[in-house]
Amino acid sequence: MTAGDWIEAARGGVARWQEEHHSAIRQLRLYAALFRGSFSSMLGLGLVAAFLLLAALGPYIVPYPADVSGALDLAQRLQPPSWRHLFGTDEMGNDIFTRVIVATRTSLEIGLIITGAATVIGVPLGIIAAYRGGAVREAIMRLTDLFLSVPSLVLALAIVAALGAGITNGIIALSIVWWPGYVRLIEAKALAVTEELFVEAARAVGASRLRIIFRHLLPNCLSPLIVKASMDMGNAILAAASLGFIGLGAKPPAPEWGAMISVARTYMPTWWWYAFFPGLFIYLTVLGFNLFGDGLRDILDPKSNHG
Repeated sequence: MTAGDWIEAARGGVARWQEEHHSAIRQLRLYAALFRGSFSSMLGLGLVAAFLLLAALGPYIVPYPADVSGALDLAQRLQPPSWRHLFGTDEMGNDIFTRVIVATRTSLEIGLIITGAATVIGVPLGIIAAYRGGAVREAIMRLTDLFLSVPSLVLALAIVAALGAGITNGIIALSIVWWPGYVRLIEAKALAVTEELFVEAARAVGASRLRIIFRHLLPNCLSPLIVKASMDMGNAILAAASLGFIGLGAKPPAPEWGAMISVARTYMPTWWWYAFFPGLFIYLTVLGFNLFGDGLRDILDPKSNHG
């Protein structure tokens, strides 16, 4: 090959890269336009962005940082919302606004760990089940069915009861019961992809299993995976708050929404603000992730759009 041929090949490669780059930009612009056109999707994005911002900056902007560790100020106990205490105070005189905001980071960490662990376990098992088939697929899917046959929260309660109460054990328990949904999703999607002509062509030219998996199967499973993970963030936070509410999650004085509501229920309805604001944050967070996930689904998986 002459120098001219090399130059021409390089120009062709650059031209193809530029075309792919421009195509990707056009696709992203189309996605952004579709997303902006949905009020519910933008509302979900705003709620998720606010949640992430509070998780990142919350501990540095709260007015009473000492109240995070359960400081005692009985002179201020059970004060109603005011300019000094925006969300009122609890039975120890702690500022509820401070504790609710700091608990946002805890909830984010819980959601990320549970969703991440479920993805790490479920995605490889789903891919292996779809690609290998036969006895391997049968074993993986029957194990998945075994976990799915028991309500996830009930199974998590049993695991926490065996391990002991605490936020770490709660996260471990929820991670253990969260992965089967990812196996089902990825296995079904990967099975459909393995029947496509481009996968058959890759096999025909001698592509290795790993190349087929990472080049063809995984990229085509990303869209439903992203949608499920975004919606599961809210569900994981809600499940962790449920464990905290029944006393198997975070323990006081650690700030966590479910644990705060668990203590606050004994002060209802007179001191309503104690339970109201942690509950409001749980509601808005779960709503935000669900709306955001619906928006992503409408964009990345249009066939599932029932609107």
